[in-house]
Amino acid sequence: MKAHNGMRPQDIVILLKILSIELNWQYRDLATDLFISVSEISESLSRSHIAGLVDESRRRVYRQSLMEFIEHGLHYVFPQLPGTMVTGMPTAHSHTFFKAHFAAELNYVWPDEKGWIRGLSITPLHKGVPEAAKKDEQLYKWLAAIDIIRVGRIREVQFALDMLKKEILI
Repeated sequence: MKAHNGMRPQDIVILLKILSIELNWQYRDLATDLFISVSEISESLSRSHIAGLVDESRRRVYRQSLMEFIEHGLHYVFPQLPGTMVTGMPTAHSHTFFKAHFAAELNYVWPDEKGWIRGLSITPLHKGVPEAAKKDEQLYKWLAAIDIIRVGRIREVQFALDMLKKEILI
């Protein structure tokens, strides 16, 4: 058995993408959609298998285990502090879905040259996240919720977790 050297941020992105498409998928499809190499997809799914987040075939995500990790471990393993003011793509409570539920003075954004608002910079879990999110609205919403868990206040975090549980634990 291969040694497990810990989860990487892109592992969460890959697992959420698999859940968002739920169809027969190929490694190359994930690689194209997420702007991650095929070899990194393979390595990621191996790490996720060792961590107990996917089955032996590395095709089925264990939804309950993933939610437990997101709820209890994510903010410790992949912490984030908002950075400087930049132009980018809205994330966390600045995402359209969450903006309807929370009022905030400052926006949070993933830095993006093609972005449409200014806000405090949030480093995405992987550099390809902004482009991947533009192609998959469900993934975008889930990754914004993940960022709330990384940087939000208690009420925001609980709301994001409740939404993820409703949508992921079907």
